[in-house]
Amino acid sequence: MGVITAVFDFLFGSGRNVVKETAEVFMENTEAGAERDAELRKAVLDQFAAEFAMPKPGLFDRIIDAINRLPRPALAMGTIGLFVSAMVDPIWFAARMQGISLVPEPLWWLLGAIISFYFGARHQAKGQDFQRSIATTMARTPVVTHHLNTLRMIEGGATPAPTDNPALMDWRNGQ
Repeated sequence: MGVITAVFDFLFGSGRNVVKETAEVFMENTEAGAERDAELRKAVLDQFAAEFAMPKPGLFDRIIDAINRLPRPALAMGTIGLFVSAMVDPIWFAARMQGISLVPEPLWWLLGAIISFYFGARHQAKGQDFQRSIATTMARTPVVTHHLNTLRMIEGGATPAPTDNPALMDWRNGQ
C-alpha cells in the first residue's frame, strides 16, 4: 500500500499534476490558449484605444470645429447662388464675372492650393476615422463568426456542442 501511495503522491501530490504537466508539453492546454488569445485581443484593443483616444474638446475647440465646418457648405451654397443669380439677373452676374476675369493667375493658383490643402486635410481625418472603425469591426469578427457557425449548425438540424455552463445544462435537461 505504501508503494501505491508513494506513486500517486509523486504523480498527483503536493499540488502538482505531473501527468498534466507532461501532456501539456506535447499538446496545448486549450483553456490557457483561450486565455492568452483573450489577453492578446484585449491588449490590441487597448493599444488602439490609446492610439486613437481623443480628449473631450473644450469650448474653444468646439468653436473652431464649428468654423472648420463652414467652408464646404459655404462653397456649395455660393456656387448654387451663382447659378441662381445668373438666371435671375444676367446683367448683374455678367458684371461680377468680368471682375473675376481680372484676378491674376497667381491668385487662382493660391486659391487652388488653399482649397486643396483644406479638403486634403479633411480627407486625411476621414481616412483615420475609417481606419478606426475597421479596427473596431475586426475586433468583433471572431464573435460574429462563432455566432454564424452556431446558427448554421442549428439550421442544419445539429445541436451546438454542450458547454461547461451548469445552469445551461440544467435548463437543457429540464426541457
